[in-house]
Amino acid sequence: MSLPVAILAGGLGTRLGNVSLRTPKSLIEVAGKPFVEHQLALLRHNGLTKIVFCVGHLGQVTEAALSDGSQWGVRLRYSYDGPTLLGTGGALRRALPFLGEAFFILYGDSYLECDYSRIEAMFLASGKPGLMTVYRNQDRWDRSNVLFQEGRILRYDKEDRTPQMQHIDYGIGILQADVLATYPSDRNFDLETVYQDLVAKDQLAGFEVKERFYEIGSPAGLVETRLYLNKKLNREDLKDLEENKN
Repeated sequence: MSLPVAILAGGLGTRLGNVSLRTPKSLIEVAGKPFVEHQLALLRHNGLTKIVFCVGHLGQVTEAALSDGSQWGVRLRYSYDGPTLLGTGGALRRALPFLGEAFFILYGDSYLECDYSRIEAMFLASGKPGLMTVYRNQDRWDRSNVLFQEGRILRYDKEDRTPQMQHIDYGIGILQADVLATYPSDRNFDLETVYQDLVAKDQLAGFEVKERFYEIGSPAGLVETRLYLNKKLNREDLKDLEENKN
């Protein structure tokens, strides 16, 4: 049975400027439809259908557009930050009543094609309360921020990066709920802090993903993701045509 998914979708989207001023990033048009529809289709394809959106900025707009998710074959629920933005860690802490004992964590602006079942299996086999996926980025698409050696995460830091860091946080994590339960509720803190605390205790498993990531959180990333998904949809349309001919 697959774990539920928490999607962090409460950011202000400041890097996108006016694009996200009145439209949540999840609803920005990408390849002919709101980006979130591509994301939900990808999760459903991987058997992940129980999804909780952690929302803040324009959260009501997101909920009004997606409702319960039945149109896409998934079950959606929503957890709101409230009057004060809680940060990525605080938002997950607030959403715990919806998430169960353990859950995937994704970002609302990422499109990540990989084997989610293998990631879940690795988490369960590790015996650790947290898992981070990493990608050997070598500063190609963004600055690397993870020191990953011999299957272990030795350091994770988005600010104080070193030349030894060749990997980047890929954007998929798994946490046991009791990890977050130790942090204060209704207080702003980042998921980065949670991961760093786990690394310090050697309690964060690492899973190296080989497929590159796509994101719409930056202007360049949005352009690149639009190009990629347009090409992907065109290939799928051609495949359907060929199958119908036969």
